[in-house]
Amino acid sequence: MRRSKFELAISIARQRSLQILLLIALLYAIFIFFEFPFVSRRIYPPAGGAATAAVLATEEETDLNYAPVRPFKESLRLSQSAAPRRHPDISHRPRSSSVVSGLIFNPPPQLVDGNFSELHKSARDAWEVGRKLFEELRSRRASAPSDENRTDEECLHSIMINGEDFMKGGRVMILPCGLTLGSHITLVAKAYRAHAEHDPKISILKDGDEAVMVSQFMMELQGLKTVDGEDPPRILHFNPRLKGDWSGRPVIEQNTCYRMQWGTAQRCEGWKSRADEETVDGLVKCEKWIRDDHNHSEESKTTWWLNRLIGRKKEVSIEWPYPFVEDKLFVLTLSAGLEGYHVNVDGRHVTSFPYRTSFVLEDATGLSINGDLDVQSIFAASLPSSHPSFSPQKSLELLPKWQALPLPDGPVELFIGILSAGNHFAERMAVRKSWMESVRKSPNIVARFFVALLYDFLSRLLIARTLFSQHGRKDVNLELKKELEYFGDIVIVPYVDSYDLVVLKTVAICEYGFRAVKAKYIMKCDDDTFVRIKFVMKELKKIPINKSLYVGNINYYHKPLRHGKWAVTYEEWPEEDYPPYANGPGYVVSSDIADFIVSEFEKHKLRLFKMEDVSMGMWVEQFNSSRPVEYVHSDKFCQYGCIEGYYTAHYQSPRQMMCMWSKLQAGRPHCCNM
Repeated sequence: MRRSKFELAISIARQRSLQILLLIALLYAIFIFFEFPFVSRRIYPPAGGAATAAVLATEEETDLNYAPVRPFKESLRLSQSAAPRRHPDISHRPRSSSVVSGLIFNPPPQLVDGNFSELHKSARDAWEVGRKLFEELRSRRASAPSDENRTDEECLHSIMINGEDFMKGGRVMILPCGLTLGSHITLVAKAYRAHAEHDPKISILKDGDEAVMVSQFMMELQGLKTVDGEDPPRILHFNPRLKGDWSGRPVIEQNTCYRMQWGTAQRCEGWKSRADEETVDGLVKCEKWIRDDHNHSEESKTTWWLNRLIGRKKEVSIEWPYPFVEDKLFVLTLSAGLEGYHVNVDGRHVTSFPYRTSFVLEDATGLSINGDLDVQSIFAASLPSSHPSFSPQKSLELLPKWQALPLPDGPVELFIGILSAGNHFAERMAVRKSWMESVRKSPNIVARFFVALLYDFLSRLLIARTLFSQHGRKDVNLELKKELEYFGDIVIVPYVDSYDLVVLKTVAICEYGFRAVKAKYIMKCDDDTFVRIKFVMKELKKIPINKSLYVGNINYYHKPLRHGKWAVTYEEWPEEDYPPYANGPGYVVSSDIADFIVSEFEKHKLRLFKMEDVSMGMWVEQFNSSRPVEYVHSDKFCQYGCIEGYYTAHYQSPRQMMCMWSKLQAGRPHCCNM
């Protein structure tokens, strides 16, 4: 009896416990439904909508959900006291917004008469096509690259080509996956006999002078895949000069070149490198191939040059011959070491060249040989087995920290417009990761890239010139669209890009800086320009407030080149001199000058010239006729490369950008010259 009562009590207790648990579960479910309404929407779709299964978001959608809000046409109002900044609910805003220049170019049927009407016509045509391209681009969706469209080439461990096939291939040997540590290239060839040279770039002959006899060749490692539509960088320029060097002796010169900007040449002139000079993997930069009675001291070199200057000949005995001889076969081996390249000729070390900041081994995707040389065969071995990605996706790092902040509500001190080309993905990414970080941290500075569109035919032509681009079947404009939607720091100028019409981007920078950003000062630079924001601002603050200014590395009394690659015809520029103008890689104008430029452009009164920096000088001179302008010159706005104490440094490759930023962060604002 007692046992049955005990069991009954336990049964009742269990039932009550179960009821309490069910009640708690019900209350928890009600709490969840009311606190997080999206749960109920997932289970019960809104009225009129069909029930859909919940799916996982893609990686790209996840990035967009957590990314900072990108700028829209209307500036977001941010309280200065708000810290940290809170972004508004992006579910009520579009995920991305293409930023387009507000510049309008709609000339009347009768264009402005004058010497520059042809350029105006070109601008009109480019604008019409560009506007259609942009409308088409806006309606298309940038999709991720599929594996089906990849044109990856096989990474061969070794490649061999004979002289005949090498000539048929345009004197270029393709290295599809570049080089790696331990890679080596062997060249079997014969130098031609010296010939009379009449090229004025090599020798300028006066009446009665005999022609200079020349025998030389150039062997270059080139970065064929690092650029589209531009001359590829020379990662290594190896130039033996058997005859014809200005010194009158056989020499070997080595160098690098990026965007037509040559580094400091390393010349081997027959003397062995000094004992205190740095080595490359333990090897000297230059071996010795001449001997004199003074044991190659610094004094003997000075004496040698002095004797040569006064015309006194000196007997020079040969310790071992110059490695290249006319009409004689040689075997040259170029190898990639830990610290640099090494060249051996007929089994003997000749020279070593240290790697430079701008390039890495995988960039060397082509071997070019030109000059007075009969190539027999080329053999490349120990090549990399894995294929580095040369697609734009390799350069772009889709991380929220690199995204631009919304435009501030009020005016700012400085707006920086950065000229860029559609296919310069790596250059823009390097700017975002380096000096543009200073811009993102400042509430009074804004920076944007200004890019025009590539016409589809031109885009494919540029891609074809890269020979094996991984994105060969993709539209550069679509990839550009994806980039601008994510980072929010690109302004599209809707015309078809071309060198002669770069000046339109400059006008667009003035328009955006004055009207959209409302900046006090407007700076223009290129995507290969490194800018020290702090020192540019210091330079601007030296000028009295409310004074019109034009700051940069200003040229006075420069004359147009009438011959050569950059020739300017009299139809294009009839005057004998250019107006004072600041070099294009970096200059600043005040907002009133920018306003004047845009106003004149919209009235179709602005004179256009294909050189944008000269155009700016011309416009400032015109403005100066009605209101005085303060011209401020500083050579620290560096035109060629980088100098100590620079404000801006030009021709900086993406790797140099990162190198300079690293040094600046460490408190050592030094150059990373090639």
